[in-house]
Amino acid sequence: MNLLRRKNVADLQAEAASDQRLHRVLGPLNLMMLGIGAIVGTGIFVLTGTVAARNAGPAVILSFVLAGVASVFAALCYSEFASLVPMSGSAYTYGYATLGEFFAWVIGWDLILEYAVGAITVAIGWSGYVCSFLRDLGVHFPPELSAARGTHLVDLSVSLAALVHLRPGWQVLTDELSRQIVANGSDLTALAQATASFNLPAVLIIFIVTTLLVVGVKESANVNNVIVFVKLAVIVMFLVAAFHAVKSSNWLPFIPKNTGVREHFGWSGVMTGAGIVFFAYIGFDAVSTAAQEARNPQRDMPIGIIGSLLVCTVLYILVSAVATGVVPYQQLDVPDPIALAADRAGLGRMASLIKLGAIMGLSSVILVMLYGQSRVFWAMSRDGLLPPFVHRVHPRFRTPWITSVVTGVGVAFFAALLPVTEAGSLCSIGTLLAFVIVSIGILALRLRHPELRAKFRAPAIWFVAPMGAFSALYLMVSLPWTTWVRLIVWFAIGMVVYFGYGMYNSRLGPEQIPGETRWSRALKVAGLVWIVGGALGTVLWTFQYREMFLPGPWGWIAGIGGLLLSVTFGMLLNLFAQLSDHLRASSLPVP
Repeated sequence: MNLLRRKNVADLQAEAASDQRLHRVLGPLNLMMLGIGAIVGTGIFVLTGTVAARNAGPAVILSFVLAGVASVFAALCYSEFASLVPMSGSAYTYGYATLGEFFAWVIGWDLILEYAVGAITVAIGWSGYVCSFLRDLGVHFPPELSAARGTHLVDLSVSLAALVHLRPGWQVLTDELSRQIVANGSDLTALAQATASFNLPAVLIIFIVTTLLVVGVKESANVNNVIVFVKLAVIVMFLVAAFHAVKSSNWLPFIPKNTGVREHFGWSGVMTGAGIVFFAYIGFDAVSTAAQEARNPQRDMPIGIIGSLLVCTVLYILVSAVATGVVPYQQLDVPDPIALAADRAGLGRMASLIKLGAIMGLSSVILVMLYGQSRVFWAMSRDGLLPPFVHRVHPRFRTPWITSVVTGVGVAFFAALLPVTEAGSLCSIGTLLAFVIVSIGILALRLRHPELRAKFRAPAIWFVAPMGAFSALYLMVSLPWTTWVRLIVWFAIGMVVYFGYGMYNSRLGPEQIPGETRWSRALKVAGLVWIVGGALGTVLWTFQYREMFLPGPWGWIAGIGGLLLSVTFGMLLNLFAQLSDHLRASSLPVP
């Protein structure tokens, strides 16, 4: 079976023109607002603080610049693809048309992770801003239900909060806050503390957004437009009002010395920060998933993709500069760093207004993430790589309601339990991988189909596309090892799903291999699981546990031996299954 079979670009264009199951109601303003709605949110309202405190210091500004440059290269490639192949599915559909089905599955499986984890990350940040805003109104949300499972919180009195420059009430107990409390002569053990077990606000916002997406895309787009206008106004207000509180001393040293840990300050910290905040540029990628619901996708998609990226890159740089100028970077490791900066700048009631804008802004990001994820699910099911029930459209609302509901339930579960930094890193590596494949795919398309002329063509493609792929790969390498491990585990699961189901049900391939039975197929999947599991176990053992349990050459021998044993056993299972298929096929009567 050919794993590199491709969809014909002309067939995709004809399908895009004839398939009217989804409403074509989005214009260029809707698409640009969709992009801004996704881009302006997490990067400004959440990741600015965590990356500054944990990775780059004030040089988080430089991290945003580097991520923005890499995004421009990818955005040009996305724009040409979206103009040429205006179908739902984003990079998944583009990969199907240029690199083949297996690569399309890889990127589609990656996009599922990217958008889902993106929504999880933003929902966690949304929860932090909601709790802070409610505290301003005198409403105290139970700390046990206000953050990721295992998060430690401390109740600050009015006097102690003034000493550490925070609002009184429950705050996340970071290492920096613990140090400040002790330095001010307070006994940390004497303060009321709590450990969160469930992030209820994050679950509630996922439920609301999922309901909105099921009701209809036009209604969702209109709500998003209103939210985007409000949050842009709030961001400009913050920049103007907080500028007076900026202290240039907070920017020194601009790149703090490395602490001995690879990702913690220094140039490696700046690059790791760029890899993490790259997640914040996911918005223009999400715009491309709306191609099948755009009125004039060939013209409007490039406007939405490139326009939203340029507007947001400027805002990111300005906001990160002001936030790190107002608050020392060591103190920004909180879910709501811009709310903290607004409080520290003494903005009073305006601080509460900024928090409200952040809440609305993050809501629009969640909406776009869940929208993009459900459309990728829908496109993969349309092509037979996922079960057909995923492809069903609601008879009244004409939306892929099953994918929206399934996505919402999964995202809500993990948003209730995960901390924001882990989710953000995992989404970044998925985004970067998508950019690599799209950058390579546009070159493949130009080589294989020079006769195709999109209404928008990326300039200097032999420079832009390789730089897009290289910059994204470089940022991927800069991400923590634990993020790579989780990505590998996710793809290991994906390989089992593809070879166990998608390969056999693809609309481009045969439904049945001659002589194959359910038992032989199950044996093939078992062999694949054994190979993938053995390879994954070897990688984990070699790079994470070998030095701890069996250092020296014997550790390497154990790892290599385990890999050979697992691969051999898996191949034997597959060989036995294929031999069974061959014998059974040869015994069947020739039709």
